[in-house]
Amino acid sequence: MASEAKRAIPVLVLKEGTRRTYGTEALRNNILAATTLSRMMKTSLGPRGLDKMLIDQFGDVVISNDGAAILDEIDIVHPGAKFLAKLSKTQDIEVGDGTTTVVVLAGELLGRAEELLDNDIHPTKIIDGYQFALKKSLEILNDLAIKIDPEKREDVLKVAKTCIASKAIAPYADHFSNIAYDAIRTIMYEENGKRIIPLDEIKIEKKEGGNLLDTELIYGIVLDKEIVHHRMPRRIENAKILLVAYSLELEKSEFADVHIFAGKTSIDTLLRWEKEKLREMAEKIINTGANVVICQKGIDDVVQHYLAKQGIIAVRRVKKSDIEKLAKATGAKIIQNEEFLSPNALGFANVVEEKKVGDETMLFIRGCKNPRAVSILIRGGSKLTIEEAERNLKDVLNGVRNVMLDPRIIPAGGAPEMAIATKLRKIAEKELTGRQSLVVKAFADAIESIPSILIETAGLDPIEDLNKLRTFHAQGKYTYGVDVIEGRLADMIQLGYVDPYVVKKNAIESAVEAAIMLLRIDDIIAAKEAFELKKEETEVGEKEPEEEI
Repeated sequence: MASEAKRAIPVLVLKEGTRRTYGTEALRNNILAATTLSRMMKTSLGPRGLDKMLIDQFGDVVISNDGAAILDEIDIVHPGAKFLAKLSKTQDIEVGDGTTTVVVLAGELLGRAEELLDNDIHPTKIIDGYQFALKKSLEILNDLAIKIDPEKREDVLKVAKTCIASKAIAPYADHFSNIAYDAIRTIMYEENGKRIIPLDEIKIEKKEGGNLLDTELIYGIVLDKEIVHHRMPRRIENAKILLVAYSLELEKSEFADVHIFAGKTSIDTLLRWEKEKLREMAEKIINTGANVVICQKGIDDVVQHYLAKQGIIAVRRVKKSDIEKLAKATGAKIIQNEEFLSPNALGFANVVEEKKVGDETMLFIRGCKNPRAVSILIRGGSKLTIEEAERNLKDVLNGVRNVMLDPRIIPAGGAPEMAIATKLRKIAEKELTGRQSLVVKAFADAIESIPSILIETAGLDPIEDLNKLRTFHAQGKYTYGVDVIEGRLADMIQLGYVDPYVVKKNAIESAVEAAIMLLRIDDIIAAKEAFELKKEETEVGEKEPEEEI
């Protein structure tokens, strides 16, 4: 009886309220989440991909077909789908493109894996087969790669134009391709024999008005600010620039201090003291020899007056990141305290001028000391247009950067995926047997989904034209793909539709790694808070400011 009582004692391993899903159910839940996300994203793949309209809790609208932007905006709950979204974000950070491909391909691989599971093939065998297929895929992709001369403008522009073909700015491909190429060439430099391309040094500003063709590359820095005083000049040549990070105003504690005002009973005396302190503040700046002052904080009216009398341009409340870019561009030191004011802290530029852009004014700083300083001013008819143009332009800049760093290209239009699928099927039939052969064929079917989707979005026959493309590749025409723009099958290299090798390589590697990672999971243990619906907050918090001012 005692032994029976001992056996009846319950053992609490997990905290009360924890939910556990394990075995086949856990695996299939992850597969379902991933394939659902993949189906949602695949309609946005390629030049004819459709856009998504995303509305957040504040009612703000984003319209985009950029995979990273879509996944960043939507609120994903399932952990498996969240993992795919993070993977897409990583792809965007690493190479700046191919984000939709990663999610679509990972979903297709998991969908094919589910069919293999239904045929009693163990997840371990599927993983081994996928790893083998990935290795062979990268070998095939490497054989397809064509080395180009990154110094040849026309070769690099082909990559830029192909990248733009699937974007909202596609009608202006030539204009944006040239802007991206010139910007990258300007900021690029070599260090220890290695080429460096710091994209964060390209400043992008947006201003509504005009159209996308009015977008321009500026060799210098553009600030979305106006000169603070009407008597200040609107243009200065041979600018000596002072960057100030502290406030050019009196703090309340200064003129409210009882020690300072002991014995001073007159308001006039107080005002005279305040004016004198501000005059001293202005004189310290004037004595540096600066003729342009750019301040991160506020500038008092009295300080503005004295600076204007000396013909000095002043701009206030400039973002911290812009101050840092100006320091790099002009060679100026950022002054944190008036004690460090000195002529040695000044930066230089050929011209600083205020210009009208649309209905507003902006400050242009051209001919900076650092010749690598560039800005791109995006124009467009609406806020949504210029925001999408900014996302598109960043993808193009990344595409140009990728091919400048690794000057290898591959045919676009689903050609490499179809080549990989064709060759993998041959390997599966001739070199493999049994379950491994089935897994590699499933991998081939999954990767073939990319050209299949492109055929559908081009309005071609998904069965007949897919078979035609298979025939081309069976004949060794591995550069044939889908010309989505003209709605035909053609030689992508001849048409000039090419992608950077590194983007496709990263996309395939990331998608396979994601599929394998989810196939390894057989147990999901969620804390109570992870699956319970949170109570709606009664107060709506304000959005955090984009940057410190």
